Amino acid sequence: MTAATGFKRLGLALLAACGLGGAVFAGAELLVSADNVRRQALDEIRNVTGLDPILRGPSTVNLFPTGSVSFADVALGDGAHPALTAERLSARLRFFPLLIGRVEIADVALEHPKISIDLSPDGDSNWAGLIVALARSQGPAAKRPKAFSEMRIDGGRVVLRDVAAGFSEQLDDVNFSVAWPSISKTFGATGRFVWREQPMDASLTLADFPAALAGNQTGLKLRLAGAPMKAAFEGAISVRPTIKIDGTLAADSPSLRDLLVWSGHKPLPGGGFGRFSIKAQTNVAGGTIALSGVNVELDGNTAEGVLAFAVDGRKTLQGTLASDSLDLTPYVSTVRLLTGNQHEWSATRIGLDGLSDLDLDLRLSAGKVLMSNASFGRTAIAANLRSGKLMVTVGEAQAYGGVIKGSIALADRQEHVDVQSQLSLIDVDLESCLGQLFGLRRLTGKGNIAFSAEGSGDSVLAVTQALNGTATLTGHDGTLNGLNIEQLLRRLERRPLSGGGEFRSGKTPFDKLEVALKIVNGVANVEDMSLNGTAVKLAVNGSASIPLRELDLKGNAALAVASRPGAEPFSLPFIVQGSWDDPIMLPDPDALIRRSGAAAPLLDAIRDQNARERVKSVIERFTGAPTADAQSKQ
Repeated sequence: MTAATGFKRLGLALLAACGLGGAVFAGAELLVSADNVRRQALDEIRNVTGLDPILRGPSTVNLFPTGSVSFADVALGDGAHPALTAERLSARLRFFPLLIGRVEIADVALEHPKISIDLSPDGDSNWAGLIVALARSQGPAAKRPKAFSEMRIDGGRVVLRDVAAGFSEQLDDVNFSVAWPSISKTFGATGRFVWREQPMDASLTLADFPAALAGNQTGLKLRLAGAPMKAAFEGAISVRPTIKIDGTLAADSPSLRDLLVWSGHKPLPGGGFGRFSIKAQTNVAGGTIALSGVNVELDGNTAEGVLAFAVDGRKTLQGTLASDSLDLTPYVSTVRLLTGNQHEWSATRIGLDGLSDLDLDLRLSAGKVLMSNASFGRTAIAANLRSGKLMVTVGEAQAYGGVIKGSIALADRQEHVDVQSQLSLIDVDLESCLGQLFGLRRLTGKGNIAFSAEGSGDSVLAVTQALNGTATLTGHDGTLNGLNIEQLLRRLERRPLSGGGEFRSGKTPFDKLEVALKIVNGVANVEDMSLNGTAVKLAVNGSASIPLRELDLKGNAALAVASRPGAEPFSLPFIVQGSWDDPIMLPDPDALIRRSGAAAPLLDAIRDQNARERVKSVIERFTGAPTADAQSKQ
């Protein structure tokens, strides 16, 4: 047989096959009418789903090259706002049953459907009747003919509304493939949608679809994955008598701050709230989500405990967490008490805008806490947030070699912030404590500090200007740095007019230091201030401006022991003025002049006030004391 003869026979075979196919489809066209296809397809959809689609547009039947039927403008549900509408419902038909005049659907597709879920105040929804019908079709008493096993949603939209709660959510560009439980009880759905402008991949599996429709317990698997977050849940769900979910939840996000903004919350103040993950045993009952066995990670910090989140009404988060080590630096990194030069209070606006959307009651304990350049030992903290007012209570924090207890409260008043603080620092290292908290680095030793104050303003500077309260300090076994008072007194005792020299150097040891201040409108008035040591004693009065960070003090310094037997210990009044970061301390010029045997008669002899001031000015320049002109310029 030649090649030409072979090709000729193959061509005849193909021609015969085409003729036979054409005859078959021609026969199908004769055996199956378009009206019959439409009717049988619609009946099968009703039998399988239990739902009765409302056809509001024309229908189309195609039998060649593949069998299909489509219905335009389809709706489910009654009323002006049906539960589901679709531009088109298309059903692809199985080939061989169609040859004998029977219509069987292979799969169904909904094109551009809109699914509306409206929740009523009594907890019911516009889907209640449809779910009852669907449950009836899937119940044990229902006849289950061979049915299609796949439904597709192409380019859909899902709208969820709860008018009573003022809640509304919308999913766009919904594309899902639904594994319809035609053989087994399992229901599965996989696809993508756009939620708040972010594409999300999702999958859902219900182990027993009929049980789920009846409101009974069934297995549930849910997966969500997108740029804002990834989440997975595996457990069980039931909705009778109320919704109840039990299982294991795992979720993570590259930025908790961005996740909260994406979910509709205001941006949180401060820094931090970056990478986040959580895993917990989850129980949902009614409007409360309870998490036990929680393992949470945030910004590299890990903690374990329990959490509860209430979504019924105002959102509230409660819980108890414990951690071996916490680094709070990211959250206080944007908090600036002082300006860049560290000599002025910050005038930057205090922002607490993100604290009004959530109520919080959280207890936190840690073996070690880091915060900027400060390190704390065992720490127990309670944070309470109600209607924009945040109170942080320190039950105990091991810090600065001692213990800190107290509370700090911040309340957002839109135009300003109210600040209240009550702190007790017990047996702390004064140098590190006062240096880090107030920028004062002139004292060493151990001591107790009690501080109670309140103020309001839109910045740290404004708060200091309105500050009112009290402060006490008791110290022991320390030094006053930057000044050797004993050396100064002994030199001036020998030669009162010997010159100012360098007063701001050296140290003054003390056995006991006591300070009591009353703060009124940002001015700290000295009610009691005394320093007692083996060599010297000091008593001080006056005031300090907290907003300006300046001192205006007067006092008396005295040697503890007289230089000569039988004589009184040498004492001398002094003044302290200037910035509290680097104050100027100088002896009182009048006292020096009167202690000088040569100058005192001269001062007494001058009766004219102007002449007296000129002589005093000359002596002040000689001794190094600030002149009247210099003081007026400060």
